[in-house]
Amino acid sequence: MLSIEHLSIEFSARPLFSDVSFVVGDRDRIALTGKNGAGKSTLMKIMAGQMPPTSGLVSSPRGTTVGYLPQVMDLAGERTVMEETLLAFDHIRELQTEIEQMKQEMARRTDYESEEYMQLVERYTRFEEHFQIMGGLNFHAEVERTLMGLGFERKEFDRPTRELSGGWRMRIELAKLLLRQPDILLLDEPTNHLDIQSIQWLEQYLQQRVGALVLVSHDRAFMNNVTTRTIEITCGRIWDYKVKYDEYVRLRVERREQQLRAYENQQKEIADLKDFIERFRYKPTKAVQVQERIKQLSRIVPIEVDEVDNSALHLKFPPCERSGDFPLIVEELRKAYDHEVIAHVNLTIRRGEKVAFVGRNGEGKSTLVKCILGEIPFEGTLKVGHNAQIGYFAQNQAQLLDPELTVFETIDHVARGDIRTRIRDILGAFMFGGDASDKKVKVLSGGERSRLAMIRLLLEPVNFLILDEPTNHLDLRSKDVLKEAIAAFTGTVIIVSHDREFLDGLAQKVYAFSGGRVREHLGGIYDWIRSQQDAPSVIAPAASARTQSRAAEPQAAAESSSSEKKNASRLTYEEQKALARQRKKLERTIADTESETAELEAAIKILEVKMSTPEGAADPSLYERHSRLKSQLDAAEARWLEASEELAAL
Repeated sequence: MLSIEHLSIEFSARPLFSDVSFVVGDRDRIALTGKNGAGKSTLMKIMAGQMPPTSGLVSSPRGTTVGYLPQVMDLAGERTVMEETLLAFDHIRELQTEIEQMKQEMARRTDYESEEYMQLVERYTRFEEHFQIMGGLNFHAEVERTLMGLGFERKEFDRPTRELSGGWRMRIELAKLLLRQPDILLLDEPTNHLDIQSIQWLEQYLQQRVGALVLVSHDRAFMNNVTTRTIEITCGRIWDYKVKYDEYVRLRVERREQQLRAYENQQKEIADLKDFIERFRYKPTKAVQVQERIKQLSRIVPIEVDEVDNSALHLKFPPCERSGDFPLIVEELRKAYDHEVIAHVNLTIRRGEKVAFVGRNGEGKSTLVKCILGEIPFEGTLKVGHNAQIGYFAQNQAQLLDPELTVFETIDHVARGDIRTRIRDILGAFMFGGDASDKKVKVLSGGERSRLAMIRLLLEPVNFLILDEPTNHLDLRSKDVLKEAIAAFTGTVIIVSHDREFLDGLAQKVYAFSGGRVREHLGGIYDWIRSQQDAPSVIAPAASARTQSRAAEPQAAAESSSSEKKNASRLTYEEQKALARQRKKLERTIADTESETAELEAAIKILEVKMSTPEGAADPSLYERHSRLKSQLDAAEARWLEASEELAAL
């Protein structure tokens, strides 16, 4: 579907990657990975046709559509949420206009036997078939499902987009992209502005979607649930693994060990050659052997070893005084602005507990954090325990850094004890290796400043951590370093996050924010997810043909998904696998029969047009073919109905 051949890209004569070649198949689900700066986003732009390569070729079959969601984009704000999203279907309206024009032309013309008329009929049939496959004009319900799946409420559909934050406007762009259903979907960090429920919805959509997917993400759980192939960019080259991300990590460790062994053997060989050359350079009797060794040395291609894996770096928070037994007690807390945000909040956090605040964006998580910090007034009782020393990380934390200090100086000012000897290693683990540590804070991007603020917090002596979306600007290895440091932290921690993999194993208790209330759940993040009895009320729109006959399928899928989620905890692992296999088989059958039905309907239409002419009416073979195709169509529809009923029964 998409072929990348001998691709190279250079910036200021510095090669980013070179001679990259791979193929994206029509059903491939690829995770594109590599350290920050390796060229993932650049490669995505080239694949999307938004940036030319220095050399090489990107090709795809004629008519292939590519949809691309970049990390950063300029968003318009003059329309409402619904109006902006409906722009995804402008191409359907244009197609409808062309079909109407062809209808009028066929009604005017009388040259039924001419070749031009038959070409017009075939073109009309092809366009009409494509129009029906794309769902015709029955897309408003699908738009609503998609917007609600990504976190919007119905009452927000008429809200002007200029009133929304950048994160919510990015959700609209993602919705438009999903609704267009391109053949190849390129997503660069799509989960950055999504909460857990929206991420789960997007996962379900992408699992059902027919077509190719290339994904860049730092959400390990999301990649494992969505992709089946991993392509790593490293040392200017790519390594292609036909496995999910977790399996790739294991294989990558094995590959690096092999590289190290080969590198060590090569260095020994080079040292031996150089030693021979130096010892016998000036001996006439050894001149021929010396020249042979020199030529042999020049032919050696240096073995490159993948970037050093800093995830093994261990960080510990500096020791701090012990806090009281209950660092935080909240009773009947309420906070309202022009509307009530949270009310009747009651929670008690013991010393040493690590808890997670989860819920959709706008449900009051950050509001409660601000109440704890004393930044805003509230009603009710909130007590911060004796000797609780709070360390807080928020998105605006980066603005408090001294812009005139370098990255190294910023950390050096707070580092204590033997940690000062490891500052360079710590900075490297958080993507400030090499010359980057000498940059001044004022020239750093927003993401870089946030990472620097996180490192600074890691080195401050506190006993009560409050972290608001701490992983947004961290790559996977940096997240591992941070997660290990928090796990080893003996104090109390509140983590506001949508990153399931990061919270897994850290949070011992979950506080879920929903509808202005805060509910306590004992157990980890996946325990809380499994305990949710209310499945999302909106399910991913069908990702294949959107024919009118499938109008009831998304609802059936929703009921099936809800039932599966309710019973998942009661099924064994093998039963869940068998259920998933059966469901995938039925979904494939439905997709295949839909494609067969569309082809048969198109062929029948062409025959009926021919049969309406005087010559066709006198041709008995056309009637035989018409009868045969109708029988095949009835059989295909029966198979579709049977598979749909079985899928609904699951």
